[in-house]
Parts: sequence; structure tokens; C-alpha cells
Amino acid sequence: MGRDAQNRGLWRAGLPCGFLRSALLALTMIASIAFASAVRAAQDNPSEYQLKAAFVYNFAKFVDWPPNTFPESQSAFSICILGSDPFGSAIDDALRDKTIANHPVIVRRMKEETEARHCQILFVSGSERSHLRDILGSLKGASVLVVGDAEGFAAAGGAIELTLQDNHVRFLINPGAADQAGLRISSKLLALATIVRSGSESGKN
Repeated sequence: MGRDAQNRGLWRAGLPCGFLRSALLALTMIASIAFASAVRAAQDNPSEYQLKAAFVYNFAKFVDWPPNTFPESQSAFSICILGSDPFGSAIDDALRDKTIANHPVIVRRMKEETEARHCQILFVSGSERSHLRDILGSLKGASVLVVGDAEGFAAAGGAIELTLQDNHVRFLINPGAADQAGLRISSKLLALATIVRSGSESGKN
């Protein structure tokens, strides 16, 4: 699709291009703040997974979980990693002392998908790609935002797929997958994503 056709589509959706540019800048600035301390401590240029850690954290600010997600008002907001951990200490550094809606953020690493039903965000490592169908099946009925960065992850039923294009982190969203988990993704985040449907070709929102 050409740029002019994309722009006309955005205007029909009530989202002027200037808004999208401003929103993208805002999200980028928010992400930058999230991992700024870790970057300063480690190196001048953030690594791929420092960037992705910041995006995972910021996705939580644009998603609504059902009211019964947390058993107590001060229950932790769990960001979980299933399989081989590609983040290392980057995600721990980026999320240290962070909160989501007054819930302290904790990072959990797990080997079995059956442990993930009580997570709020689950990052599925590329090491688990061949088991994705089983993982998603085990989460049926659980309000878990499933994120990954394997190619085709969102089209296969994951909610958000992170990609790296020209050294910039981009993301694809499968709204149907989020709906099935009982999650509502903000239109502001959807406006910045490439929208895909399970088992169908992707298209720009």
C-alpha cells in the first residue's frame, strides 16, 4: 500500500497523521525514560533487549486487565519470561522499582507454561516457538497478555509481536488474541501498531 493510500485510510479512521507522529514520539519518549538508568549504567547505545524490555513495560500502560485480575490491591504485577531468557539482567534493571497502576512490577522466569496463568504479561522466548500452540491453549481463559518476538508470532495467536527493523523496535498486535484473553488494548497503542489477525495476512491499522 502506498503512503498516500495509508494516509487516507488513517484519516477515514479519524486518526490524522500528525496525531500518529506525535503519539509515536510520546511512546518512544516514555520507553526511553523506562530504560534510561539501565542504559547509562551499561553502555551508550541500548541493546536490542534493553529496548524490548522497555516496550514490554510500556505496553502494560496501554492495556486494561479485568478487575478480578489482582486478588489484593497491592498484589504484584507479574511480567514473566517463558523459555530461554533473551533479556538477561536488562529487564530486571529496566523494571526495578517500577509500578503499574500502583502494583509493584516483578519479573519471573519459568520453564513450564502451566505456571504462566497468574502472570499479567508473558514473554514467550523464541526457544518455545514450536510449542506456541500448546502454550496458548494452556492460557485459555486466563487474562494474560502474550508477547513474543519470533517471526509470525502474532499471526499464530500471540497478542503482541516485537520486531526489529532498521535498528528500531516495531510491534504487531493481534486484537482478537487480546479480546480472547479478556484484555482491552488502548486505541492509542493500536494506532501505532501493524494489525494482524490469526491465520490471515497483516495490514496497517
